[in-house]
Amino acid sequence: MLGARFPVETNPILLSPLSLDSDIPLYSQLVSIVKRNITAGTLSPGELLPSEAELCKTFDISRSTVRQAIGSLEAEGLVVRKQGRGTFVAEPKMRRKTENVYSFTSEISSMGLTPSSTLIEFEIITPTPDIVKVLELNSADKTVYRFTRIRNVNDEPLILETSFYPQYIYPKLTKELLKTHSFYSLLYEVGIAPASAVDSYEAVVLGREEAEMLGCRPGSCAFSVQRRTRTETGMIYEYTQSLIRADRVTLDVYLHKDGVSFTRSVDK
Repeated sequence: MLGARFPVETNPILLSPLSLDSDIPLYSQLVSIVKRNITAGTLSPGELLPSEAELCKTFDISRSTVRQAIGSLEAEGLVVRKQGRGTFVAEPKMRRKTENVYSFTSEISSMGLTPSSTLIEFEIITPTPDIVKVLELNSADKTVYRFTRIRNVNDEPLILETSFYPQYIYPKLTKELLKTHSFYSLLYEVGIAPASAVDSYEAVVLGREEAEMLGCRPGSCAFSVQRRTRTETGMIYEYTQSLIRADRVTLDVYLHKDGVSFTRSVDK
């Protein structure tokens, strides 16, 4: 019949409710909803996700919560944002591209565990020559963020992490902002995203202070990890020094014809 109107199919993401009473952060719940739909095939590669405005209105959440969720999904390579067009489900090839780029929140959430962070120290420093060299800074980059966090899994300490970032990449960062937001998500808002990273692992023994902060005995074994993260343009924007409890983390190394890869799992 001429002039007949047909209902527009609702995006499946908008059909799953968020729980305001849950202990799981709202952005993590939204991440899980999108992941479930991608895994189930109800969202196909190349399919457009609802806009930020639609997500905010449907779930009654803030724009910063939506951006934090989208940033987490992009860090895993599950979605891709296209300027002026929106956010789309990534092609499988693009997902593989970022599967080894580290995001603590995404990694722990994907295991069905609850991540959280405790900020121990936050300051703006003049970098030492060693930090200048590691971050490949020039003479104009005179200040660096340095902050130390305890990374928790299900409210139990797992990683003691100290991070360094050039201040110019996000000049308005504050201690309060870092406590309430994922820094990766804040960086996504200004166009800075991880493209590659290099980890260096070493087996160490924890001293008394580090062991107390991680909730284990002095002399316990740990992984000491140094990481440098680069953008697509090759710029190093992150350097981290981490101590990971070896009694709760297992590393599995896979040897295959295309190279070497590894995964790490956390004991529940």
